[in-house]
Amino acid sequence: MCCFFSSLVLIGPRFAILIWWLYDPERWQSAFNNFIWAFIGLIFAPWTTMMYVAVAPNGIVGFDWIWIALGVFADFASYAGSAYGNQDELMVDAA
Repeated sequence: MCCFFSSLVLIGPRFAILIWWLYDPERWQSAFNNFIWAFIGLIFAPWTTMMYVAVAPNGIVGFDWIWIALGVFADFASYAGSAYGNQDELMVDAA
């Protein structure tokens, strides 16, 4: 069950980005000037990328920074959770 949850956390936001991009490509083009930044966000920071796309077309002001910070926190939490979950496997390999 833990592997299923880890896979869902890692693949879920990337799949959501793909669906959202197919459904509303104009929003993505207004958020990013070129494809490379969206692709880098897809690979390394999917939650932050989704939050940025949600708030960027209208300009980032005031409370929008909270949404982006939540995205950054979700990215860090997903990577930290994966590292913590694999901690026992890393200890066995080191011994």
